[in-house]
Amino acid sequence: MNGLERIEKVFRMEEVDRIPWVPFVGVHGGKLVGVDAEEYLKSADRVVDGISKAVELYQPDGIPVVFDLQIEAEILGCKLVWSKENPPAVVSHPLADGVELSSLSLPEKSDGRFPIVLEATRELREKYPDVALYGLITGPFTLALHLLGTEIFMKLFEDPDYVNELMDFCTQVGIKHSEMLLDAGCDVIAVVDPMTSQIDPMSFETFVSPYVSQIFDFVRAKKKYSSFFVCGHAQQNIEVMFDCRPDNISIDENIPLDYVKEIALKKGISFGGNLKLTSVLLLGNELDSKKEAVDCLDLGGTKGFILAPGCDLPMDTPIANLQAVSEQVHNEYARQVTREMEHVSSLEPLNLEGHWIEGKVVVDIITLDSASCAPCQYMVEAVRKAASEFAGNVEVNEHKIKDVDGIRMMMALGVQNVPTTCINGKAEFISQIPRKSEIVKAIKNVMG
Repeated sequence: MNGLERIEKVFRMEEVDRIPWVPFVGVHGGKLVGVDAEEYLKSADRVVDGISKAVELYQPDGIPVVFDLQIEAEILGCKLVWSKENPPAVVSHPLADGVELSSLSLPEKSDGRFPIVLEATRELREKYPDVALYGLITGPFTLALHLLGTEIFMKLFEDPDYVNELMDFCTQVGIKHSEMLLDAGCDVIAVVDPMTSQIDPMSFETFVSPYVSQIFDFVRAKKKYSSFFVCGHAQQNIEVMFDCRPDNISIDENIPLDYVKEIALKKGISFGGNLKLTSVLLLGNELDSKKEAVDCLDLGGTKGFILAPGCDLPMDTPIANLQAVSEQVHNEYARQVTREMEHVSSLEPLNLEGHWIEGKVVVDIITLDSASCAPCQYMVEAVRKAASEFAGNVEVNEHKIKDVDGIRMMMALGVQNVPTTCINGKAEFISQIPRKSEIVKAIKNVMG
């Protein structure tokens, strides 16, 4: 049984000989071939070389071609800021800047960086016929937020008709992009919609479910498979996500794997995740990675489960850590050895002595990295805008858990989910982007 066959059997909820492994190689592929993220994401040749190296090193059953949630947004007029170590970040929102929705057109396969992705897909399809290729599209709600900005959260209540119109447009973009990727040779369409973790189940059912379901239906009609990727503390929305009827739901470490497994098996839909991305794969060692892999493999089981990280791999994820995961996937004896090992993390919480500033309110935002994580980006933006009203009396700090000190700060503040905003040490906004007025009110309450 090859990787593609194994993935397809899991999507059909059939038993497999072993659990399949899908490393979400994004700009980490650039690291593997010695180029930065910008050069990597702007070259089909670089993408092919990076994914080829990942296939060689990590022996995956499936792998994404490109992991970049800004491709469609860029074509539709959003300005990007490029990074050496992360995918680009959206820094402008056309619809918030006065562009009319009616003036936007569905993109063509010759637009923007579509030709790069499609060419890389065709080459990888020919080179690796036995590996499941994942074509990633930006989920409609996340794309809508790119186009409109955080104003969308107010419009959910103030102008729902406009939001529905916008969601319909973003869905059509997603369907068209999906068709391009399938025609180029992808086996799986992954709808990556991280911003859906920021809304409640009722809003999800109203403004997301009817639209993503159209994409999953389209993929199913093409006799291919679909996956719904979400990151962040999205546990409240897991049931409604499954009700959208994708072939797979993929989650990150914020959501307990056993919780998702129970719902998945009940609903007859496969599930994937949820290797710890930063604290283990990026900042841990080989033993940490082995233990994490075995814990997930043992919990996931051989029916309907795909082992994967919670999101795209940070660029500098150590090769040895990912190879350690791959070894556990492919070698039962290696798993037995790992189960016998005991390992305790040596990290200790950060000492907060001197962190507080007399006469100021200190706001700490725990993020994955606002330069590469959309929910984190919009949380940081919202807090900084609110803080600007206090004439320098509010100190705003971002702590990225891609760094050891970021994790130590997370431990010191007792934070469990990202993004989370703490005001003077107390968690106020947990994995949900607040309105500016709510942040201002919370700061004023602390000031007295």
